[in-house]
Amino acid sequence: MASGPLNGVKVVEFAGIGPGPFCCMLLSDMGADVVRIDRASGKRGGTPKGPPAYDVTSRGRRSVGLDLKDARDVETALALIGKADALVEGFRPGVMERLGLGPEIALARNPRLVYGRMTGWGQSGPLANAAGHDINYIALTGALHAMGRKGEPPAPPLNLVGDYGGGALYLALGICAALFEAQRSGKGQVIDAAMTDGAASLMATFYGMRAAGIWSDERDANFLDGGAHFYDTYECKDGGFVSIGSIEPQFYAELLAKTGLADDSEFAAHYDRTQWPALSEKLAARIKTKTRDEWCALLEGSDVCFAPVLSMAEAPAHPHNKSRGTFVEIGGVAQPGPAPRFSRTPSAVQGPAPAPGEHTEEVLAAWRISASAS
Repeated sequence: MASGPLNGVKVVEFAGIGPGPFCCMLLSDMGADVVRIDRASGKRGGTPKGPPAYDVTSRGRRSVGLDLKDARDVETALALIGKADALVEGFRPGVMERLGLGPEIALARNPRLVYGRMTGWGQSGPLANAAGHDINYIALTGALHAMGRKGEPPAPPLNLVGDYGGGALYLALGICAALFEAQRSGKGQVIDAAMTDGAASLMATFYGMRAAGIWSDERDANFLDGGAHFYDTYECKDGGFVSIGSIEPQFYAELLAKTGLADDSEFAAHYDRTQWPALSEKLAARIKTKTRDEWCALLEGSDVCFAPVLSMAEAPAHPHNKSRGTFVEIGGVAQPGPAPRFSRTPSAVQGPAPAPGEHTEEVLAAWRISASAS
């Protein structure tokens, strides 16, 4: 039985891809009873090939198969919504309304419902109905332009900034906040979570620094984008890489001491931007004199602000990650465990991803949905 802080919260999720499933994974890990509405055909787009267990972001919920073009199945969906605390959908604006499941109808059925809408561009605006993906959403906010090396195209940060950081996490926060408010007001509301809005919000610090004149639009010229020699990744003798983030003076001093560069007077120019390119070259040459493991033995655990750059194959086996249980194995698949940690109501993965429609009868019985509604 779920023990997380959202234990007892019921969520209806309409099957989708990207940020919606990731948001619902987080809610499930924190104890919510998430029921995903899949196509009655049992087919679902956007999932990895192979067993459902590989679809990590779909873990921990049950699946009900419905044909939302059938009026009887729409009524079943409304019956589930009527018993839910929250709803998550990630269709283009207007789709849920055309299905007869829009906010007006849903909130009339369940006035306390928190209705979460996840889109790239938002529910309104000139681009609201256009297709798009993570790379497009973060491009519009200034985030993508800021990433990558000078003289090279902007580097896509996987789909972490738009889909997950700017989308799923903001929707999850919004749902939790709206659930808290509904306890006091007795009223639900609609959450318009747009990945453009969230990605822009994530850039708050950088917009502030740019306004203050201490951040440049030029890539690879700032202290957090690889422009500074003390905040970058470096190749080692064996082809592995390490990361260094010695921003503060005391950490920078330890970096120089442990790498044998403390006596090089040129490195005294910690924040002299004009010297950063030359110092980056000198530090790169020094790092390349040892293997990654040799640098780990010398720097890991110190105040240099250091870590090896690990692959996904390596990360679960690192002693720190193993000690904290950062990665878990569910259904034979190694994957990240729940985050964050709660002292009294610990989160837990509630099981592998379901096959579409796997729990239709079980859920309808558990949620006391009568056969007449289906």
